[in-house]
Amino acid sequence: MMTNNKDDDKARRDYWAEQMESGYALVQKSIAFPVNECRERFASLRDAATAANVQMQFSTTKIAGELDRVFYMRESLVRDVITIGREMNERGWILKIEDGYRSLDMQSQLGRKPEVFDAILNKCIWENSGRIPPVEMVFRRAFVLIANIPKIGTHMSGSAIDISVFHRDDGREVWRGNHYLEMSERTPMRSKFVEPEFIENRLAITAVMEAHGFMHFPQEFWHFNKGDAAAHILTGNSSPCRYGPVNWNPQTDEVSPVADQLSLLNPLPVIEREIVASIQRAHAIKSSKLEQA
Repeated sequence: MMTNNKDDDKARRDYWAEQMESGYALVQKSIAFPVNECRERFASLRDAATAANVQMQFSTTKIAGELDRVFYMRESLVRDVITIGREMNERGWILKIEDGYRSLDMQSQLGRKPEVFDAILNKCIWENSGRIPPVEMVFRRAFVLIANIPKIGTHMSGSAIDISVFHRDDGREVWRGNHYLEMSERTPMRSKFVEPEFIENRLAITAVMEAHGFMHFPQEFWHFNKGDAAAHILTGNSSPCRYGPVNWNPQTDEVSPVADQLSLLNPLPVIEREIVASIQRAHAIKSSKLEQA
C-alpha cells in the first residue's frame, strides 16, 4: 500500500506540534516548581573518568562560537555518571558526554547559534506549511528546544548531560535513529517516526541512565538530568528539588544561585532579529548555489 506523502507530512507536522506543546507544558511546570538550592560544588567528569579508569568520550565541538563545552556538573552527580559509564563499559559500550554545564552566557549564545537557530526556524516554517511563522511561534518552540530562561535550563543547574553511546569493540555508535543533535519529529525519545530497533536502543540506554536517577527529557533522546525541577516532575516527586540554575566560578568553585531565574536570555526582539538574520543566511546560500549551477 502506497503512502500518501501529503498525508504523511501532515501527520509528521501534527506530531511535532503535539510534542512541542507537551514540552512547553513541562517547562511551564518547571517554572513554578520549588527549589531549595543546595550549593553543591562541581566536579570534572573527564578527571573523574580518568581516575576511575572508566572508558568515556567527550565531544570536541564548540558549543557556540569559540566557547568550549564544560564537562563539569554537581559532584555527587559526577559519581553517578562514573558508575553509569562503568556499567556501560561492562556491557561493551562507551558513554560519550556531548555537553555538561552551561553558564547563562553559554545558554544565551547557544540559542542564537546559526546552526541551532536556523534548524528551529526551518522546523517552524515546515510546521507552518512553508510560511514564515510569527515570531511568537518561534519564541515558543525555542523555549522548549533551547531553554530560554535559567529556571528551566537543567544544564544551567549543573544537573544535566547530553549523551551518545558507542560500541567498545569497533567504535560504532549505538544507533538511536539519528545523531546528536537532531531536530525533527524523530527527536522525541519514543517518536513514532523512528524505526522500532532504534527505539529499542534509545530505551536500553535510557534504562541504564534512569536506574541511577537520571531522567530523560521526553522531547530529546539525548538529554538526561537528575535532582532538578524537571526530574522531580517526571518522577512525581513534589518535594523541593536540590538543584536550580547557578553561577559557577571555575577558579574558586564558588556556586551561587542565579538571582533572576525567570529572566529571558533571548527576549522577543532578539528572536525577531535572529529570524531576519536566518532568512538572510538562507537566501545567501540559495544564491550561491544558483551561481555555481
